[in-house]
Amino acid sequence: MKLSAHNPHPARSRRRVAGMMAGVLTASLALAACGGGSGGGGDDNTLTLWHNATTGPGSQYWETIAADFEASHEGVTVEVQAIQNEDLDGKLQTAQNAGEGPDVFLARGGGKLRDMVEAGLVLDISDMIDKSVAAEVPESAFSAYTVDDGVYAMPTSLQPGGIYYSQDLFDAAGITATPTTMEELSDAVAKLKDSGTSPIALGAKDAWPAAHWYYFFALRECSQETLERSLSELKFSDQCWVDAGQDLADFAGTGPFNSGFLTTSAQQGAGSSAGMVANHQAAMELMGTWNVGVIASLTPDEQPLPDLRWFPFPAVDGGKGDPTAIMGGVDGYACSSTAPAELCAEFLNFFMSEANQEAYADAFETIPVNEKAQDQVTSEALLPQVKANNDAAYSQVWLDTSLGQNIGNALNVAVVDMLAGKGDAQGIVDAMSAAAAKE
Repeated sequence: MKLSAHNPHPARSRRRVAGMMAGVLTASLALAACGGGSGGGGDDNTLTLWHNATTGPGSQYWETIAADFEASHEGVTVEVQAIQNEDLDGKLQTAQNAGEGPDVFLARGGGKLRDMVEAGLVLDISDMIDKSVAAEVPESAFSAYTVDDGVYAMPTSLQPGGIYYSQDLFDAAGITATPTTMEELSDAVAKLKDSGTSPIALGAKDAWPAAHWYYFFALRECSQETLERSLSELKFSDQCWVDAGQDLADFAGTGPFNSGFLTTSAQQGAGSSAGMVANHQAAMELMGTWNVGVIASLTPDEQPLPDLRWFPFPAVDGGKGDPTAIMGGVDGYACSSTAPAELCAEFLNFFMSEANQEAYADAFETIPVNEKAQDQVTSEALLPQVKANNDAAYSQVWLDTSLGQNIGNALNVAVVDMLAGKGDAQGIVDAMSAAAAKE
């Protein structure tokens, strides 16, 4: 499996990554002297960390990592702040523009990361990655955060997207096999409706969950070559982009989504789309790997949903995309260019140890990038994702991430507008093209 070339610049080779320095980091004094700016903790012994796990084991994971790092680094303080996922990008951009961004932060990759790199806001950690970490993390994970041959974030987890579903609700509806084509998915939707169950939960209030459907239709309609060229050149003239929107419009016309999906949030509370799956109020949701942990936090006992399962997005009849291709991404954390460089990079390496990656996998119910820690994955919802990720013809990063903040937001909003009856498939393409023209 290889990562899609959403970034037109070559990724750093595994050989070079494997040759990165080991042990305690010895970043140059010139880099270290850049640390401790107003954007971070204010001195070379303090790190500020922003993450998006506001509740549950994920939030506790970062508190524990911070405490453990402090315990092993006398005089060092790690200040942890959890920010709601949907608010993180906006708050980060505002803070960075004001010169007050955190030292360590969740990095999305793609065009969003490139924009920050070009603005000089992110530290190049290429020569600060421990040899042991580089040896245990696949090149594709590092390439997700590679810009102009530099690595700008430490990957933490693999996030192949697909459809999560309740096995109990499928059984009750008489669905005996997971859908592999859109025709079969539509048939499953009809059976779920007949059984009295809302087929698919959709948190369109947050825009990006609705846009996920468009992303996946584009992945199935467009060839890999077309997809990569379009994302590189920011030109969307191929018919497959319009076809993807029409596929979504046609599917939405059959009424597969929950009532009130336009005002439903994605992850906030029992009434969110994830909450509907967690409480068996809906049978399916299209989402990324993080959804396993989010759903677990929203069940009545705040434990993993026992019957939660997963299948890849179905094939589209006549589509030119490889049906095994995966849409998803890699979660990771970056250091601000104003952070104490040596200390910040050492913190990134610290949470990438096998033991800490195993703890990460447990806390977030996800697939760690450290290959030695992947044996920790036992969830029946995650195991098929590991195989699908490994068997994929290629993996394409989420389209809004690849396209960057401005074009990505325009895309997401246009998809919601179409679902709300305020636009059409061509309107989605027009919105992307208009935003691209301003880049």
